[in-house]
Amino acid sequence: MLYIADAKFLWLLLLVPAVLIIYGISRHLRNNAVRRFGDPALVRQLMPSWSSAKGWWHVVLFCLAFFFFVIGLSRPLIGAKLSERETRGAEIMICLDVSNSMLAQDYQPDRLSRAKLAISRLVDRLHDDRIGLVIFAGTSFVQLPVTADYISAKMFLGEVDTGSIPIQGTAIGDAIITAARGFSPQSEKSRAIIVISDGENHEDDAVEAAKTVAESGIKVYTIGVGSAEGEPIPMGGDLLKDKNGEIVVTRLNEQMLKEIAAAGGGSYVHAGNQEFGLNPIIDEISMMEDERLSSIVFEEYDELYMYFLGIALVIFVIEMLIGERRAKRRIFR
Repeated sequence: MLYIADAKFLWLLLLVPAVLIIYGISRHLRNNAVRRFGDPALVRQLMPSWSSAKGWWHVVLFCLAFFFFVIGLSRPLIGAKLSERETRGAEIMICLDVSNSMLAQDYQPDRLSRAKLAISRLVDRLHDDRIGLVIFAGTSFVQLPVTADYISAKMFLGEVDTGSIPIQGTAIGDAIITAARGFSPQSEKSRAIIVISDGENHEDDAVEAAKTVAESGIKVYTIGVGSAEGEPIPMGGDLLKDKNGEIVVTRLNEQMLKEIAAAGGGSYVHAGNQEFGLNPIIDEISMMEDERLSSIVFEEYDELYMYFLGIALVIFVIEMLIGERRAKRRIFR
């Protein structure tokens, strides 16, 4: 399995085509200037040792070296060794709303993207706890079974969008029941469900579902995403409209989410742009009694960055050895 540890550096690869385009434009402007100065053929005769091709060789080799340098910075890892690891911690199932209302932009860039970022940061905080992911709209299913493999957790999270569930709606109760069934048999005490939604439940009795799972020792927490004023829902370059042609406005139903949390023995947090709300909930979950958990995880990844940085260095050296003048008998000068 190949994994990129610091994928944020890959954005630097956008500079590669930019450099090539800028150099191509500068060469074009230079050629135009030469034509205005005089006959290009005569200018070439006056500069017999100048090589136009070597300019391109320089920039292409530089871009190639920069490409491998950026890949090295992103720290590619490889490995697929499975091992069993025993830890002490809690099991956390996150129920993430992926209905169209989560595309509203009262958070940047939108509710769903902001929620995914918060979950990803939460995963970075975890050490011995296990995490699972249930996504829901009109129905729900387990996107990620409960696991201590945080690398896989972030990979599965990255695949989530509003198209992950074709049936629209907001079935919070169904998601809670699905999450409760996803805990491992070895976990009995430290179990928690975190529901991330705007609270517009249209499908079932979520409060009753939270009460049911709480009776089995599972705590239910809720995070409200959205604003009471509401926001329209962008869809395909336009705004989502109802059957009457009116623009649909999605609003946060805090009361519903507070009732779910109260019935589930947990607490409610309104997500903010800075503090999304997962951290205080995790701090509360950490107060639970730890349980002995065993997990099968991928580990012992091998670092590959040094090979890519080595290739980049070799290409940089070759680029510096190439002279500016036209070669007669030797390639480098």
